[in-house]
Parts: sequence; C-alpha cells; structure tokens
Amino acid sequence: MKVLDHGHVELVDHMGSDLTVANAARVSFDSESEWGRIDGHGHGELSERDGKLIRYLAKHNHWTPFAHPQITLRIKAPISIRTQCFKHKQGFVENEISRRYVDFPPEFYHPKWRHRPDNNAKQGSVGWLECHDSGGETSGGFSTYPLYRSYESLMKQALTTYEELISSNVAPEQARFVLPQAMYTEWYWTGSLAAYSRFYKQRVDDHAQWEIQQYAEAIDKIIEPLFPVSWAELTK
Repeated sequence: MKVLDHGHVELVDHMGSDLTVANAARVSFDSESEWGRIDGHGHGELSERDGKLIRYLAKHNHWTPFAHPQITLRIKAPISIRTQCFKHKQGFVENEISRRYVDFPPEFYHPKWRHRPDNNAKQGSVGWLECHDSGGETSGGFSTYPLYRSYESLMKQALTTYEELISSNVAPEQARFVLPQAMYTEWYWTGSLAAYSRFYKQRVDDHAQWEIQQYAEAIDKIIEPLFPVSWAELTK
C-alpha cells in the first residue's frame, strides 16, 4: 500500500507480465516466447529479443498488446479527485463504496491551501499559502489561518447534519446530499497496463492538480515493479 497525506493506493491483484505483452504481439505470427532466464528468486527475466519487441511496440504506438495485462487497485481519495480519475474511461472499470448502502461517519480531506494563478483564466494553482496559528500571515489583505477554521467548521456542520438526518431515519441515499466534495471515498479500479500508462502520463504532468499528481506517482511505484520493461517504455 502507498499511503499519501490525503488517501492511499493499494494493489489488490494483477494479471500478466512483460512476457504477456510480448506474446500478445507474437501471436500474430503464431509464435510464443518464454522467459530469457529465471533468477534465484524464481522471477522471470525478459529476453533481449522480447525487450526489443516491447520497445518497438511502445515507440510505434502499437497499444493493443499492452491492453492484455490488467491491474486492480483499491484507492482512497476525496470525491473531487475521484471525479478526475473517473474521467479516464477507456480500459478502466470501477466499483465504488455507495452511500446508498452505508452510513458510517465520513472522513474529510484537509488540504493545505495553494495560491490561485495570477491569470484568473488559467487552471491550477501556484505555490503554498503560509498559514500560521497566530493568523499573522496575510494574503490579499486577509489572514490565511481563518480559512482553515472556516473550512473545519463547514466540515463539522456537514457531518453533524448528515448524522442528524441518519438518526432521523432519512434514507442514506438522500442524507448523502449534504456531504461535500472533500469527503473521502474508496473504489476498486481495474484497468489495463495501457490504460494506466495513459492515466499516469496525463496526471503526473506539472499542469495536473497537485493532489492527483501524488496518486499518479503512487500508482507508478506499484505498477513499475510488476511490468518493468513495458512500464518504462510506455511512460517515457
């Protein structure tokens, strides 16, 4: 499990290897490869011939052989970050905790605030706001520390209202309407090696939101040891 300040990413299962990728390509010629050698731990090592094939496939965007290996992760993230993940549709399927069926107290993400870019039309954020308990640091004439107090107050009010609705026998599928985007959710996310590499390349980019960059980097650390040759070529 890769634990982040604002969630976690856990490997549930995976199917296939670099050899799967090579053989998915070689089946076109009714051919099949074996591991070049088996190391002292029983792990297969790809032959140079198959490594060369994988490099060729990635370089020329022959993506279908990379779609056969599958990886299942369990991810915990704020709703707003989950939404960005779910924009990646091709090659993925997800099943999420449903608050139609569960009503345990939710958890909320507590961000460290960042500056809005000078160009208001630009997406994203720049730099970190300095927030001190004394409230002495200012930004735009306003103390930044009270932003945390306001945020915490809002999260507590959302939780209180949610619990009041549940205790009043309101259906969980309706009580959830009061919960904010900062609420954590969890889901199973299964995708192909090709799909995860596309996600990683888009979301590790400097223009992506900082929080989702952290998830992309955690996913990289999980998948790279499983498919070292393919992942290195796909994520160049």
